[in-house]
Amino acid sequence: MTSTPLPPLPTGRQHVLELGDQRAVVAAVGASLREYTVGGRDVVLPYPQDAMAPAFSGTVLAPWPNRLRDGLYEFEGVTYDVPLNEHDRQTALHGLVAHQTFSTVDAGSDSVTLELVVVPTSGYPWPVRLRVTYALASTGLRVQTDVTNLGTSTAPFGLGFHPWLSPGDGPVDEATLRVDATRHVTVDTRLLPTGSEALAGRFDLRSATLLRGIALDDAWLQLVRDEDGLSWVHFGGSDGRTVSMWADAGFEAWQVCTGDFVAAIKRRGVAVEPMTCIADAFRTGENLIRLAPGESRELTWGLQLV
Repeated sequence: MTSTPLPPLPTGRQHVLELGDQRAVVAAVGASLREYTVGGRDVVLPYPQDAMAPAFSGTVLAPWPNRLRDGLYEFEGVTYDVPLNEHDRQTALHGLVAHQTFSTVDAGSDSVTLELVVVPTSGYPWPVRLRVTYALASTGLRVQTDVTNLGTSTAPFGLGFHPWLSPGDGPVDEATLRVDATRHVTVDTRLLPTGSEALAGRFDLRSATLLRGIALDDAWLQLVRDEDGLSWVHFGGSDGRTVSMWADAGFEAWQVCTGDFVAAIKRRGVAVEPMTCIADAFRTGENLIRLAPGESRELTWGLQLV
């Protein structure tokens, strides 16, 4: 008697991390944070292991985060063309690795390190290695990315992550949001940046602001940092618990999306994305990382529930 083999999971291998009342599940595809709970309370919106990550849930965004206009850019005098994957806006969205399978470098009960080398193509001919470590500690979840250019020429690079934060049992309309930043990025109809502006109205989130009636798919710059060099976003649920997210000095922007026009989310959570650069950085050069041959960078962010 023979049996039909089960199809591979679209999320790949699952890594379950546990420490005290914390539990995280990291999927190999996209090195995605598929689940993270504290005391049974969702910190991020979970999604099933037999489904593709909805709306880039929890995935790594590299070698660029957010949108690239027309999939075209010029770097050091050469023009490159990458595939479009957001056809209504004619952009290349969120890089090349969100749906790629990362290999396991090291795995333990409370941490895992995953690795992927970006395959050089005509549109991005640099072999950049990403090593992403998820680790639980008493202070919450810490995510460290080590990026190395394995090639022989300087590589343009940007990094982001895409967790959808959970408001708990209540709706987003009863949640509050605070973003520690002082400039808002203005955009055109394709959500591509046109400049930045002083904070005003619904974009002034320097104090905890009720999200009822506020729709966002926006970025903030000039981040405010604490004495440790960290910038913070605080997402307060109606249950009195707050998801606090921090990013180190390597991250220059926060992107926030309330998911109003994202069918897979339907305003069930809020994406808070630490990014080293905003959209279209491959074209504008703004905050673009230029990795020399053999050069490495370390970039770290984290989550906690308070």
